[in-house]
Amino acid sequence: MKSVRSVLLFLGFFFAAVTLLHAQVEEEWSSALDSARAAEDNKEDSVIYSARYVRYTTLAMMNRGTYTYQIDTLHKNFQYYNPQNQPRNPSINLGSYGLATRDLLFVPDKAIGFQPGFHSLERFLYQPDSVKYYRARAPFSELYNVGFFFDDQVLRAKVTQNINPSLNVGGEFHATRADGYYANQRYNDLKSALFAWYESPGHRYNLLANAVFNRLMSTENGSILKDTIFRNGERPSSDDESTRLRATRDERPRHTWRDQNIFIRQSLFVGRLDTINAGEPEQQILPTNSMWHSFRLRSRSFEFYKNEEDVYGAFPFGESVLTQDTTRLTTITNDFGYRFYLRGSSLSFVKNEIRLDVGYRHDMHWYRDRGYSAFLQNSTLKAGIGYRFSDRVSVTGDLNQIVQGQNFGDYLYEAEADFLLSKTIGRIKLGAYTQNKSPERVYERVNYTYHQWDRSFEKTKTTSFSFAYENDAIGFSGKAAYFLIANHLYFQEVTNEANDPRLFRVIEPAQLDNSINLLQLSVGQNFRFGGFHFDNYAVYQKSDYNAVLAIPELYTWHSFYYNGKLYKVVDFNLGFDVRFNTPFRTPSYAINVGQFYNDNVGIEFSTYPIVDVWATATLKRANLFLSYNFANQNVWPVGYYTVRRYPMNNANLRVGISWKFYD
Repeated sequence: MKSVRSVLLFLGFFFAAVTLLHAQVEEEWSSALDSARAAEDNKEDSVIYSARYVRYTTLAMMNRGTYTYQIDTLHKNFQYYNPQNQPRNPSINLGSYGLATRDLLFVPDKAIGFQPGFHSLERFLYQPDSVKYYRARAPFSELYNVGFFFDDQVLRAKVTQNINPSLNVGGEFHATRADGYYANQRYNDLKSALFAWYESPGHRYNLLANAVFNRLMSTENGSILKDTIFRNGERPSSDDESTRLRATRDERPRHTWRDQNIFIRQSLFVGRLDTINAGEPEQQILPTNSMWHSFRLRSRSFEFYKNEEDVYGAFPFGESVLTQDTTRLTTITNDFGYRFYLRGSSLSFVKNEIRLDVGYRHDMHWYRDRGYSAFLQNSTLKAGIGYRFSDRVSVTGDLNQIVQGQNFGDYLYEAEADFLLSKTIGRIKLGAYTQNKSPERVYERVNYTYHQWDRSFEKTKTTSFSFAYENDAIGFSGKAAYFLIANHLYFQEVTNEANDPRLFRVIEPAQLDNSINLLQLSVGQNFRFGGFHFDNYAVYQKSDYNAVLAIPELYTWHSFYYNGKLYKVVDFNLGFDVRFNTPFRTPSYAINVGQFYNDNVGIEFSTYPIVDVWATATLKRANLFLSYNFANQNVWPVGYYTVRRYPMNNANLRVGISWKFYD
């Protein structure tokens, strides 16, 4: 009966929303006709604003020149609001929105230099590099809400406006609350950003500035007590399951992350400026000489708090009641660069272009944890080269080398080649990189209540080659990537052959003596039959150390949906997704240090297809989604795990809406 009620509620919400939106459209059309008649009668001119005139740029785009994209008004993929559940970037996690999360697939970390090493909540951070800077002829605002009266409440609000043709300012606010499915799974965050973009009337000077503030609070329950809840035909509600940690309200055990940023980037174009689509919203300014400087002040803290006795063994052996473990890091980064383009003087310049750039980056870090503080610096030289023989062929190479400081010897060298054979035949992309990376600080030093170590490790060396083929005409994409990884670092439970209870859940950093050979094959194929769509994505990854990496050999995702028009006005998609991965050595989770680790048990949980049913729709400037996730729980299986001892979410219904305003 529960499943029937959920489905009926799902359909009721969807069709009620469509009816309301349809009624609104009729009213808007009626008003629009009245306004049109009045304008015609009075012979008045009017200005029509559309999404084409609301555009944005990003830091990555500004590195190549000045150009913008139109805001996205489509509803496709709108239902994937949860950072943990992205079809092409899946995760394992503790079972609810906002809890500790790790990539399911092997995803290389290309960062070099000093890093603290805490990643469990990274998917929920709002980074300055993700900020969009707008150019809008009329004020633009957006409201986004997921949840309403459901357990996940995700609210986002954005407003931006051009003060004059050269200056745009704006701000956004994000707030989330998720109660979870078991006791003490509550998550909440507050994230906000202020941003500004100034472009001089002559298009030679640009200023990007933002201030981004994050506070993430993720409650820890230490996992449930029963390991057999899915083996019984009848089981109590998830809320009634006993957990290892039970303190509530201000005393609840939790991780609190704070990440505050101030970012300013100035760029100056010197020499000839080449322009594409002059005077149009799609205008592009391509410089021949570009100089820039960026400044970033970043303050981070990673805190764990507990104030209760560990009666049920959530932590390693110890007698601590009050636990307050904190790591703090403040970083000031100055980045300088110069880029030179050599291209022809006619419109054919887009088909024959050489790029050379050089840069210097200086990082200062103030690091502090319990009983230790340090000041660290790094100086990085950067260089790049690119050649675009035509609009079909381009080759690029980039170098990053730390030449002085704490992480001296770190480097990242990359090269890419892109060949467009034809729109019918498709595109080929070749890539390669080599990286020398210092151990993250959490591997070398921890002085927390339940874990302490002070060690040194060799740098991790990674070499990779990749081949990719894409053909939009037939909806196909494929990639083969090979990785050779030396001195891989990971966490493991300490050796405990005597099965000593005092060593249970005690972890330590480890470095693999042998090199890892990893082959990763990914394939995407989308089919279309009239209004029916069948999208597919699969990843096969094989190495001689899959158990150490704690990754499955195969992951697949499939989406079948119908796209149509309702009342010739509402564009909608209605369908379902299925995702699956093969069993793999599932990691455990160390609560107070926020790290996933390989335990001594080495369990491989059974895995099952997980089905989500959903609908999305667009009407005018509003996007709507309804989704019933893990719909097959009411049939089979009754539950599953991705991390040892932490059951994944139950079947749940979610609704979300996004509304854009720009006139």
